[in-house]
Amino acid sequence: MTTRPHAVDVRRQAGWLPENQDDLESWLDGHRERVEAKGEQVVLHPVLTEFQELIDSDPVVRMYMNQMIAQVPGTKPYRKRHLESVEQMLRLINEVLTMAPEFGGNMVATPLGAIFDWAMGTPAGFAAFRDPRVNTMLKKILTVWCEFLSSDASLYVLNDSPSGWKSAEAQRTVGMEQYEHNPQDAHWGFASWNDFFTRRFKDGERPVASPDDDKVIVSACESTPYGISTDVKRQDRFWIKSQPYSLADMLANDESVDQFVGGTVYQAFLSATNYHRWHSPVAGTIVRAFVQEGTYYSEADSEGADAVEPTNSQSYLAHVAARAVILIKADDPVIGLMAFVPVGMVEVSSCMIDSKVTPGYHVRKGEELGYFQFGGSTHCLVFRPGAIAEFALAAIPQPHDPNAPLVHVRSKLAIANTAV
Repeated sequence: MTTRPHAVDVRRQAGWLPENQDDLESWLDGHRERVEAKGEQVVLHPVLTEFQELIDSDPVVRMYMNQMIAQVPGTKPYRKRHLESVEQMLRLINEVLTMAPEFGGNMVATPLGAIFDWAMGTPAGFAAFRDPRVNTMLKKILTVWCEFLSSDASLYVLNDSPSGWKSAEAQRTVGMEQYEHNPQDAHWGFASWNDFFTRRFKDGERPVASPDDDKVIVSACESTPYGISTDVKRQDRFWIKSQPYSLADMLANDESVDQFVGGTVYQAFLSATNYHRWHSPVAGTIVRAFVQEGTYYSEADSEGADAVEPTNSQSYLAHVAARAVILIKADDPVIGLMAFVPVGMVEVSSCMIDSKVTPGYHVRKGEELGYFQFGGSTHCLVFRPGAIAEFALAAIPQPHDPNAPLVHVRSKLAIANTAV
């Protein structure tokens, strides 16, 4: 049994891109105008020169890149086409490498996703973003951007203008009063955009539910429920419309897979202004923790036109996108082995496991496990058969409610059975 929302249109969720198409198009127009105003004399970053060389030298990659631009349908809900050529695409990306996301009603937290937008959902785009050569280059590009976002040069967006993260509206949206920061410092004491994005709650803001009761499982992330699946298979066709979970693929063929066959997967997604650190849902001992390389802009073509909204491809992405896998042997014997899988979507792809999270380390319920660097996307909790007695009401997905409340990190998510 699977419970998750069905895609109905192309309105964006989670705040990574503007909800309304016109607002996204307005940002794209402005971005294109900025690039064009600087002229063609702007030198591309070396990583984009390398990407250009790959496109020029590899006929398959060149075909994909050109065709995904050409295949964007004329009937798409844009007033005009914003991508005309591969050369223009590279220049639009080049501009992003020295930009940090700004706040505002038309906020574009994933600008590369905005540039690729409808091209990702074309036949050539589906193929291009699954190609290992393309993903290798995308990882290099994202690494360069992450270096900028981790530098003090990215702090320019922490200001009190209407598009700044210190504006009154931004502070209300983020709930800044809940987070550790220095109000007297020009940049609140943060060293970079990434430092701000991975901000920590103040002590006491997100208490651990029932810290001494091992039967109570807590939320690993500040997130919105997406789906609950039971009787999950070892291997399944995760690429079809219903996007069923395929344990062997999700867990990167880890030796533990057979223990989870017939079990339960809970999935939830993080929004752009959420808290982006991960916390252990149970008390237990770390068995394994690793990062699995994967795709960055691949979407589920089974979703058709709705594939342009990455949240519609979440189950698919749990099998193919860059992700971490953390296996924990819970202190509660009924829960036993469980898996936490944080998954990157589009440029939100850096899964940073805390250095202490190594085999043999005993983690407390609610203790930090790591974080998404620049952002957060989606995550799964995987349980063995018979482990879960019931999920908390707040954890049940509300597929037709765009304003469904968040499940707070470290709040009660589920109750374990009393016996296997």
